[in-house]
This record gives sequence, C-alpha cells and structure tokens, in this order.
Amino acid sequence: MIDQALQLLKSHNYKITKQRRTMLEYLSGFRENYVNVTKIDEHMRELFPGISHDTVYRNIREFAEIGILETKSRPNGTCVKYQCDFNQMHHHHFVCRKCGRVQEIKICPLDFQKQLPGCVIEDHRFELTGLCSECAGTERNFK
Repeated sequence: MIDQALQLLKSHNYKITKQRRTMLEYLSGFRENYVNVTKIDEHMRELFPGISHDTVYRNIREFAEIGILETKSRPNGTCVKYQCDFNQMHHHHFVCRKCGRVQEIKICPLDFQKQLPGCVIEDHRFELTGLCSECAGTERNFK
C-alpha cells in the first residue's frame, strides 16, 4: 500500500524512519478524503509522545513537495490526502460537498499555453465540487 511512497522518499534521499512509515500508513487511509493536518499531528503525537509539531508538519510539507500528498487550503486549515495515482501525478478532482469523497479526474481539460504564449506553466489545479452519485441519490430520495 505504501511501497510507492517509500520508493519516492528513497529516490529523494529521505531516510525511512519508523515515524515516517507510521505517518504514511495512517495517510494511506485518506485516498478518497482530505484530512486536516491537525488531525495527523494529533495521531502522530498519540503514537510518538516525544515527536514535535515541527517534525510532523515538516514531514507533511516534504511529502507534499515530492508528490506523496495532495494539499488543499480550507477555511479551517490545510488538508491533505494521499496521492491517488503515483503513475499519473497530474490529475484533477471532483469533491463531494456532502460526504467529502474525492474522485480522480484523469483527463486534463485545461490548455492555457495558447492563451499565454512564451510562458512556462509549471502547475495548475482544477477541482469540481458537487454531489457524488450516492449523495445525489440520497437527496433525490428525500425530496
């Protein structure tokens, strides 16, 4: 489950520590939902009482920088989720506003290069929000 993330850490010259492995195991449970970074911090500090907030947040930031985590800013703080697809790092999401489930969109509908000649686009994010099929069905049943 976390083998690809461990390989990615190794390829970026990070040591595989017990704390990093434990954090990856925990985060791998968040492939379809975002989790607030404070919840990750609380979980890690329960398991490793001596671990500092700085260490937890630094690892989250480093995991995001090398593509293990995907980040999202929300009014109540930064949230992250485990990478959907390590073989296709560039992708977009549909996020259900009711249950929070995240679905991957593999096709990129954006082509800015024609509108920005001479510019080098390094990254972009595209996200759709609405109701997933389950939540949409539930809402239809209550109307």
